[in-house]
Amino acid sequence: MEAFTAVSYVGATLFGLAAVIPFWMVLAGSLTAESALSQRGYSFWPSPFSTAAYEAIFSGSRVWLAYGATLFVTVIGTTMAVAATSGLAWVISRGLPRLSRGLAVFSYIPMLFSGGLVPLYILVTQVLGLRNSLFAVILPLVVAPFLVFVQVSFFRGIPGEILDSARVDGAGELRIFFQIVLPLSKPVLAVIALFYAVTFWNDWFHALLFISDSNIYPLQLVLHNMISNLSMAQDLAGAGAAPLYQIRLAMTVATIGPILLAYPFAQRYFVKGLTLGATKG
Repeated sequence: MEAFTAVSYVGATLFGLAAVIPFWMVLAGSLTAESALSQRGYSFWPSPFSTAAYEAIFSGSRVWLAYGATLFVTVIGTTMAVAATSGLAWVISRGLPRLSRGLAVFSYIPMLFSGGLVPLYILVTQVLGLRNSLFAVILPLVVAPFLVFVQVSFFRGIPGEILDSARVDGAGELRIFFQIVLPLSKPVLAVIALFYAVTFWNDWFHALLFISDSNIYPLQLVLHNMISNLSMAQDLAGAGAAPLYQIRLAMTVATIGPILLAYPFAQRYFVKGLTLGATKG
């Protein structure tokens, strides 16, 4: 084995351990009894073993409502974001006169400048009237300029002969886009969908700004409030004493666990889609 290969394996292993060990300690802590956590702190193995925190957070309706809100935001938001990004990137990649350049500039400016928090709040709450609506969380994140240009690079790498042959056969632009371009773009679509899904799943700031109804709090906002407010953890546990340290760790696992399951399904597309979309064809 060459020295570079050995160093690469060692470096990748150390990096993997650095990522896995903190998550494992959180998982082990969430399964450790509250008394042991308060006395000894974190440990690699849950001793004594206890599921009291999971029983507490899933016994009430708050977490289930938050899961429903987060799933709605993630699924609907990712669908809208992939559709908007794909359509915008396709028009930019086509190089249409007076249209593609304008949309490219329109997409590039937000990468450099931001309108600010106050205009965003006024737009969402007063102009669009979306206060206490989950679409107030979705719409500000629908288009990510970086992902638009990643997909533009991918579309430009599609051989023009394929598109020309479809036009010769009488296919219109919409038919070419939906029946030829999108099926060829599965790798980059999977990568972009994964990026958007993680963004929507992890977002709590927009919910904090625009949602005051606790019945539609997303999961991440519930976790944020619980970590910053001990009474929130007690509310999740219902009547009786709440295992505060354990319930925080259990809520963290319940929050990040589902999104981790999305990676294996997109793994085979991830590297290929990202590299193809990051280079010019």
